[in-house]
Amino acid sequence: MTESIPTVYLIATPIGNLEDITMRAVRMLREVDLVLCEDTRVARKLLSAYDIKKPLESYHQHSAPAKLVAIGDMLAGGKSIAFVSDAGTPGISDPGGMLVRTLVERFGDAIRIVPIPGASAVLAALSISGFFTDRFRFLGFPPHKKGRKTFFQTIAEIPEAVVLYESKHRIEKALEALTSTIGMRQIVVARELTKQFESIYRGTAPECLAALKNDDMRGEFVVVIAPAKV
Repeated sequence: MTESIPTVYLIATPIGNLEDITMRAVRMLREVDLVLCEDTRVARKLLSAYDIKKPLESYHQHSAPAKLVAIGDMLAGGKSIAFVSDAGTPGISDPGGMLVRTLVERFGDAIRIVPIPGASAVLAALSISGFFTDRFRFLGFPPHKKGRKTFFQTIAEIPEAVVLYESKHRIEKALEALTSTIGMRQIVVARELTKQFESIYRGTAPECLAALKNDDMRGEFVVVIAPAKV
């Protein structure tokens, strides 16, 4: 694949179900020279599902600055590169943002950053929430320790719908924190979106927590908090 200027394609990948990928994404993965990914094992599984054989190179939040220099050098040498995160749209709560910022700083207008849109856990959860979502705030993952209490207290002051991610290790504590900060504001907890055991819980924070304890606390979670009533 020949490009007149350095080009990086940010390709959205499935958040669970491997069928949730666009035809354009599959085509671009077949055409680029190299695929950057957070985890080569995860990316290899996706590429294998579509019989795509491309070199894989890891790039993640712990990659050394030298890795970014090497990526820039490959682009300057004429290579076309795709970046995929472990799941969903690159640049959203993953190292894609740092990659883009560094490359733009190095190349300026002499580089193309091309989005190949697709799956997004944020938008998937919002779409089934039933809440007014013309405006919303995405807060990513709450802090693990320092600033966590303030994080949840701040949510109570946000009038728009709020979306956040949480892991299986901290979802119980997150819902307990929401119980004490947002009162009877309705929420939706989406567990394992698009996967075999996808589950959606609706109600107040304590109601959703009770439902989860009676069901399954494992998996990946997206929490949507309804807009505050004004």
